[in-house]
Amino acid sequence: MELLSVIVAIYNVQDWLERCVRSILEQTWSNLEILLVDDGSTDGCPALCDRFAREDSRVRVIHKENGGLSDARNAGIEAARGTYIAFVDGDDWIDRQMYQAMITALEEEDADLCACSYKRIRRDGVMDPSTGKRTVWEGQDMLAAFLMEKDEYQIQNSAWNKVYKRKLLGELRFPKGKLYEDIVFTTKLLARIRKGVYLDQAFYNYVIDREGSIMNRGIKKSIFTDQIPAYEEKEAFLREIGRDDLADVHRYFFYKRLLIYYRTLLASKDPDRKKYCAWIRQRLKQDAGEMERVYGCPGASRNEYKKMKIFLRSAALYRMTMWLNEKLLLPVKTRGKK
Repeated sequence: MELLSVIVAIYNVQDWLERCVRSILEQTWSNLEILLVDDGSTDGCPALCDRFAREDSRVRVIHKENGGLSDARNAGIEAARGTYIAFVDGDDWIDRQMYQAMITALEEEDADLCACSYKRIRRDGVMDPSTGKRTVWEGQDMLAAFLMEKDEYQIQNSAWNKVYKRKLLGELRFPKGKLYEDIVFTTKLLARIRKGVYLDQAFYNYVIDREGSIMNRGIKKSIFTDQIPAYEEKEAFLREIGRDDLADVHRYFFYKRLLIYYRTLLASKDPDRKKYCAWIRQRLKQDAGEMERVYGCPGASRNEYKKMKIFLRSAALYRMTMWLNEKLLLPVKTRGKK
C-alpha cells in the first residue's frame, strides 16, 4: 500500500469533527497519514485534534494562526509525505471504502487523478444520484468533461472528492485569502494529468445546508470579489495553454451564471443589488460581440442564446419573459407531463 496523505483543514467545527476524523481513521485503505490543520480555531477543535493524535499514530496535528481555508490546505500540502494526496472538509465525512476504491482505480488504470461522486446531505434528506459507472479519460479529456458541467460527471471544482499523485502538484497551491479557492486550482490540476478516472460512486458525504457554511450564504459580495475574478483567471489560464475551445465552453457557463445571479439579485433584499445588477448588465453588453462564437461552442444551448439576446436587447423585457415562463408556461408544461 502506498501512503495516502489526507489533509483536513479545521476551523471551529467541533460539533462535526469527531465524525469526520473517525470516518478517515476507519478507512479500509489503512496506510494513511491524517494531517489535521487547526487554522486558529477558537472552539474545542485544538484539543480534539491533539486527542486524535494521542489515540492514533497516523494522525499529525498542525496548529497555526488563522489564515483561511487555502492557507490551511497549503500548510497540509507542505507537510504531506504521501504518494497520494486527498482533502476532507472538517464538517463532512467519508464512506469506509472511499480511498480503497479510488486508489485501486488509480493503480488499475495507471492514472494520475481519480474523482468520485458525492452524497448531498440536507436537513430534509440525502440525495445520491450515482450509478457506479467508471469512466477513464486520456490527456485533457477529463478537463473538457469537467468544463462541460454534465450532470453525469460530478467532477466539480471541489478538492474533497479527489485523490491524486503528490508529484502532480509541483508548485501548485491554493490562492491564499480567497474564497472559491478550488476554481483555478482544480482547473490547473486537471490540465496536468496524463490520465484521469471518474468513479460515479458517492463515497463523500457533503453537508450542503449546515448553518454557517460558506456554501450556505446565497448571493454575497464574495461572488463579485472572489468567485467572478476566479472564473476570469480560469478562462485566462485555458487560453494561455492554447485551449481557446475550452475557454469558450467555460465562458458559456459563466454567462449562464451571470443571468442566474441577476435574477437572484432582483428577488433579494441585498442593499447592493442595484450595483451588482448594473455590473452584470455592463459586463454582458461589453461582451455582446463575442456571444455568437461563445454560444456556438459544443454543449451550448440555443435556447440559452435566445435568453441572452433578449437580455441584451432589454433587461426589463428579459425579466418579464422569465416571469411569464416561470408563472405561466412551466406550470402548464408540468401539468401536461403529469
